[in-house]
Amino acid sequence: MAAPWSLWLFALFLSRPPLGSGEAASGCHAASRAAVASGNPLAENLRFRYSREANAGRPAHGPLQQMAFISTGVFTMGTDEPAIPQDGEAPSRRVHIRHFYMDRYEVSNTEFEKFVTSTGYITEAERFGDSFVFEGLLSETVKRDIHQAVAAAPWWLPVKGANWKHPEGPGSEIHERMDHPVLHVSWRDAVEFCAWAGKRLPTEAEWEYACRGGRENRLFPWGNNLHPNGKHYANIWQGTFPSNDSGEDGYTGTAPVTSFPPNGYGMYNMVGNVWEWTEDWWTVHHSAEETHNPKGPSLGEDRVKKGGSYMCHKSYCYRYRCAARSQNTPDSSASNLGFRCAADSNPDDTSGEMRGHREAVLDT
Repeated sequence: MAAPWSLWLFALFLSRPPLGSGEAASGCHAASRAAVASGNPLAENLRFRYSREANAGRPAHGPLQQMAFISTGVFTMGTDEPAIPQDGEAPSRRVHIRHFYMDRYEVSNTEFEKFVTSTGYITEAERFGDSFVFEGLLSETVKRDIHQAVAAAPWWLPVKGANWKHPEGPGSEIHERMDHPVLHVSWRDAVEFCAWAGKRLPTEAEWEYACRGGRENRLFPWGNNLHPNGKHYANIWQGTFPSNDSGEDGYTGTAPVTSFPPNGYGMYNMVGNVWEWTEDWWTVHHSAEETHNPKGPSLGEDRVKKGGSYMCHKSYCYRYRCAARSQNTPDSSASNLGFRCAADSNPDDTSGEMRGHREAVLDT
C-alpha cells in the first residue's frame, strides 16, 4: 500500500481541474467550482431544467433503471480494524437508516445518454476540455502528446478531449460499451442526472448500508472471502499494479453494470468497477455514538466516494470493501469514477414525493 502522503498527493492532483486550464494560483478548487457557481445560466436554472417536470422525455424505467427497496434498519458502519486508517474508516458505530430506494445498477452510458439528449447537458469534463485517464487504457499515439502526469501516481494522465462520450480521448467511443458505467462524471454531473431522474445521490451511510446487503461486519458485500468457491464477485485488478491486469475476473477496464452476482439487497457492483459518488462532504473524524440517518458535515472541500474501482489492488488501493472510502473535489472526473442514485420514494410510483430531499442536495 502506498505511503499516506503519496495517497494524499494523488487525491490532490486527481481532483485538480485539468492541467493547462488556466487555474488561478490562489487555488484550483474555487476556480473549478466557478463553472457552476451563481451567475452561470445552467446552474441558475438547475432545479427546473433538470427536473422531471421540465422534461417530458424523462427516463423510461427499464431494466437498468430498477431500484431496490431497502427497508428501515440498523447496522454497523465503518470498522475498528481499518485497512487504511488515514481514510477515516474507524470507528465502527451503530447507525439507524430510514427506508429508501437505491439503483440496483451503476448509471450506464445508455441512461446518461438519455439525460444528455433530453436536456442538452454538458459535463464538467467537457467544459474543462480534458479529464484524467489511466495510462494503461491509452494508445501510444495518445500518450505521445501528453507531457505531464500526476507526480505521485504517474499512471494518471490528463487527456485532452477525454469525457463520458470519449473515455480514452479522441478516437475512443462508447458504442460497444453502452451497458458499462458512465465515466468522467463529476459530483455535480451526478447530482444533475439524479435530479432529472427524480432521484438524488445516496448518503455515505445509505450507500454503506446498501453495500453490506444485510450482513454485519463483513469486508465485502458477499462476505469475507474475496473469491467464494473460487469465483469472482467484483471487477478489480488482478496481477501486478499498475503494469499488468491479467483480467482473471473477465475484464480489464470497466464491466457491464449487470456483471457479477448481486448482494443480499439485489445490488450489483457495489465494490469494484467504478468509484461511486455520495452526497456527503468528506471528513475523517467520526463519533462512535449511535446515530440516525447521518449526512456527514454541513460543509467541506471534498465529497465522499465509495466502492473502489477496476484499478483497485490490495497492494496499492485496498478500497473494494464496504467500509472503505475516499474523496475528490466535486469538480473531479476520471476514467474510473461513476455513480448510482437513491430516492426517498420510487420515481415509478406517481403518488410518491421526493419530500424535498432533491432540493436540499441542489442547494448545497
